[in-house]
Amino acid sequence: MSPAAVVTYRSTKDAALTPFIEPVARYAQASRAESTLRGYRTDWRQFEEWCEANGLVSLPATAATVAAYISTKADQRDLKVGTIQRHVAAIRAFHGVDGYESPTASMEVKLTLAGIRRTLGVAQDGKAPVLTTDVASMISRIPDKLLGVRDRALLLVGFAGAFRRSELVALNFEDVEFREDGLKVTIRRSKTDQEGAGQVIGIACGTALCPVRALRDWLSAGNITAGPIFRNIDRHGRILSRMTAQSVALVVKRYAEDAGLDPANYAGHSLRSGFCTQAAINGVPEHAIMKQTRHKSSQTLRKYLRDANLFRANASARVGL
Repeated sequence: MSPAAVVTYRSTKDAALTPFIEPVARYAQASRAESTLRGYRTDWRQFEEWCEANGLVSLPATAATVAAYISTKADQRDLKVGTIQRHVAAIRAFHGVDGYESPTASMEVKLTLAGIRRTLGVAQDGKAPVLTTDVASMISRIPDKLLGVRDRALLLVGFAGAFRRSELVALNFEDVEFREDGLKVTIRRSKTDQEGAGQVIGIACGTALCPVRALRDWLSAGNITAGPIFRNIDRHGRILSRMTAQSVALVVKRYAEDAGLDPANYAGHSLRSGFCTQAAINGVPEHAIMKQTRHKSSQTLRKYLRDANLFRANASARVGL
């Protein structure tokens, strides 16, 4: 069962509404990202299995049952607080679509979750940012073949555009426009634009590591004139379907390792966080960084900038040591 796909009147006895159940379910499904729905389904299944194993009722569950469940999850120490919070959200969603009052709203669950947050901590283990020198080192290891042409464009455009992985692989040929001074990119949908209003950014031409030229080279080499820009390539050099977000992470890890970096510390998000960090190091104003990254909150952006600003105007350098 998918919480967003269940219609509140799906069990209605009003025959006049029957023709409308399918379209309503379809639009309800589209209200949340598929990745969110997958996570909810997995989390709910785990909750059901735990309840069954312990002789408890999962739907409707009591507040005591949910509090016991998340306490068990926390004691395992192999889940982050954010993941446990997602389990709570899944339980809330599945209760809501079946017309039950959610036990997650109880003070018992809220206090238990607050205690878990204090005990486990909420700090995120972010991946290391890829800075310009790292990008240059990674690019220098790229092989001189079709796969290399694609990966060069992927890394440089991903970095210069401060793209999220999902945004990068979602780009189509129709979303880019080459201009005299660079590249105009339309981002049709993103994490902060779920309704698809669209966002436009510019990517300036560079020199030795020019993302605009790298993209031109890839489109030409891949004979791409429509549809997905970044595509999978098989071992025979055949260009296939659109790449996945996970593929971006694997590309970053592969070239990070080739450049002598620990691949465990890097992922697809390293390109975006690296752009933020490098721009701050270079003194780019915060508002200009936000224009490129499309952060809606400066507070969200600043978590990327802390390391970049750690030693700028640092008080410890001025106490005479």
